[in-house]
Amino acid sequence: MPLDLTTIPELTRTQLERTRDFYDLESDRKTGSSRRFHELLARYYAQMIPDGVSVLEIGCGDGSLLALLPGRTVTGVDLSAKQLEKARAKLPHGRFFEQAGEALSLEGTFDYIIISETVNLAADVQRVFDEALRFSHPGTRLILNFYSSLWSPVFTLSKWLGLRGRTSASNWLTLDDVRNMLDLAGWQPLEVQPRILFPFDVPVLGPLFNRFLAPLLPWFCLTCFCTARPRPPQKREREYTVSVVVPARNESGNIEAILRRTPEMGLGTEIVLIEGNSTDDTWKKIQAVAATNHGRNLKILKQTGKGKGNAVREGFAASTGDILMILDADLTVPPEELPKFYDAVASRHGEFANGVRLVYPMETEAMQFLNLLANKTFSVIFTWLLLQPIKDTLCGTKVLFRTDYDHIAKNRAFFGDFDPFGDFDLLFGADKLHLKITDIPVRYRDRTYGSTNINRWRHGWLLLRMVLFAARKLRFT
Repeated sequence: MPLDLTTIPELTRTQLERTRDFYDLESDRKTGSSRRFHELLARYYAQMIPDGVSVLEIGCGDGSLLALLPGRTVTGVDLSAKQLEKARAKLPHGRFFEQAGEALSLEGTFDYIIISETVNLAADVQRVFDEALRFSHPGTRLILNFYSSLWSPVFTLSKWLGLRGRTSASNWLTLDDVRNMLDLAGWQPLEVQPRILFPFDVPVLGPLFNRFLAPLLPWFCLTCFCTARPRPPQKREREYTVSVVVPARNESGNIEAILRRTPEMGLGTEIVLIEGNSTDDTWKKIQAVAATNHGRNLKILKQTGKGKGNAVREGFAASTGDILMILDADLTVPPEELPKFYDAVASRHGEFANGVRLVYPMETEAMQFLNLLANKTFSVIFTWLLLQPIKDTLCGTKVLFRTDYDHIAKNRAFFGDFDPFGDFDLLFGADKLHLKITDIPVRYRDRTYGSTNINRWRHGWLLLRMVLFAARKLRFT
């Protein structure tokens, strides 16, 4: 189908025709630095987009970026018929359409929508965002990148020196401009990642600048990645079933209270008690409660592995709810707080609800000073790591949709089975999927039974190692 621009205002149409004519005449005349830059872009997109999803690229050109994203169902649109011929040759399994981002005519929705550099050339950036929203669903992620205007003098000099090929007239965009237009079009920006300090294929220097210095010097990076999601509706679309997974090790004195105090939520609440190698009579207590407590939807099981992280995974695997919750059996986070988490996720205000103990005053013995200091330190580090505000990483109460958890589990190999607690596996997995993380302040209470299973120094060192591991995987890439 030939390009149809009849629905677009005249001034916008004129600019699109100029851009189309430019790229119809443009061949594969890419310099070495340009090729290296686009290889780096593809590498970052491959890290941000999981396998097995549907991808739409607006302004796909000759399909070079999509060709470097194997394992995805790909669709591309572009103004230039000649560029699309090359794209079809590279990706015979893909679908390609001669269309403008300002006037899309497609079928269905997509899990990921890419707009790579196209906002620098678009005739109407907000209209492109408007059109992209029409082909999204609540879980869609829009990922775009655009040039930093700080590099404009470098681009001009590179053209004079013949180090950079001809380009079409470019927009002058700041991050605030992009965020504002995303918001106006109904998108909610989530993460911003400045990337690429050194777009040249030079051994040692390239990895040094791009992997290790770029995260520390974001203001000087060549391009900026921005991730957004469709803004959630104001009213809750529907209600959901809930599974509350409770790992319990040496928590015999709290079992009855867990069942008594956990509220019913949504369309029904399932409680999954998973006992983990206790040295007291926790398992006997769980069995006794299960035999006498017929008023609750209760499931009990013994953990086959070790550690809270393993218990959470086995509990999630055995649960049936649409929304999955973790509740620590020590009840220092009161079960009565769980409806706040349900409301945040069910309304789509957040897709990953994270408990925060560091807002309200705590009871006297709830958290020792050194633990409090460590929590605040990790919150600063994780906010930098995940590019979203995370006030408390170590609170055990975390809530997400089962469908999102299934995606995290499917892509777990990216980080590996490194987390004995389970909190960081979920946080890093949520970041990998670009889920909106929402902090939920809770009142943190003293323990009323037993003692903590956390060893401050041994587990503190383990947490630090996990932070360094995650930094290498997420920021220094």
